[in-house]
Amino acid sequence: MDVDAYVAAHNAEWVRLERLINSSRKLTGAEIDELVELYQRTATHLSVVRSSSPDPMLVGRLSGLVARGRAAVAGAQAPLWRDVTRFAAVSFPATAYRMRWWWLGSAVLGNLLALVVAIWVARNPEVQAAIATPHEIRELVENDFANYYTEHSAASFAFQVWINNAWVSAVALIFGILLGIPTVYVLWLNQLNLGVTAGLMFANGKGDVFFGLILPHGLLELTAVYLACGAGLKLGWTIIDPGPRRRGQALAEEGRAAVGIALGLIGALLVSGLIEGFVTGWVHTTWLRIGIGVVAEAAFLAYVIVLGRRAVRRGETGDADLRPDLAPTSG
Repeated sequence: MDVDAYVAAHNAEWVRLERLINSSRKLTGAEIDELVELYQRTATHLSVVRSSSPDPMLVGRLSGLVARGRAAVAGAQAPLWRDVTRFAAVSFPATAYRMRWWWLGSAVLGNLLALVVAIWVARNPEVQAAIATPHEIRELVENDFANYYTEHSAASFAFQVWINNAWVSAVALIFGILLGIPTVYVLWLNQLNLGVTAGLMFANGKGDVFFGLILPHGLLELTAVYLACGAGLKLGWTIIDPGPRRRGQALAEEGRAAVGIALGLIGALLVSGLIEGFVTGWVHTTWLRIGIGVVAEAAFLAYVIVLGRRAVRRGETGDADLRPDLAPTSG
């Protein structure tokens, strides 16, 4: 390696890093980001110099710069609110948008399954008899289905369904690592329950009640479940086909993406839980409660599509920001 050419190519970055380290004033957010990036690059430069041309003076200079840069980075972390803002405005929507075909596929297949089950149950009295007794079915369609949303206080019920849905989504995501098999099971069980309930309600002339109580919270809730299942299936498929990436690298990247989806869905499921707890059973005007659900769903989809597409076009993937730089080479 030509040491002089390498120094000429990267000296400006080293000088800039030194200026940031030695700055006597408080660094801005942009300068903190620049400091972290230059520190990472310089650490890579030091590794290249040590392995290719161990020039004592250059190694000493870069070693000192990296050590001071590490200390500066450790003491100059960006405010937490900036990380949270970036995650909400960039990382999560970018990841969700990048995986859009996986969760849209989960939504299409899941709803087809629920529809087939609902039609099967509604048209076959023998299937209904196998599910429950006539008295139990009558209690479900006349009382239990509607009372489910009001038998507890709104606040405690909202918290309960939020925790339950977050747990279901987390299982679908995390256990996607097992080739996606548990994820498929979660999707199957969720849609089976939905289809059976719909079939029983329609068979007894309560289809309007079913949709009137499911749609307000169910639109956003099911979208979150489909997104979790899509991310879990993507993670499982990565084990089978990592693409051009090394399998370990691909799993690490998709694993971080899955964690990001899980964190982002906490907020979406909180909103759907609040709607289920405070709107579904307590707003008695059907068009109003369904309208609230439609607005929440439209807002979430717009958020993912608009911000996600914008971020992906800028090259964002939703992966962690602090990744090792590629080792530079000199011509």
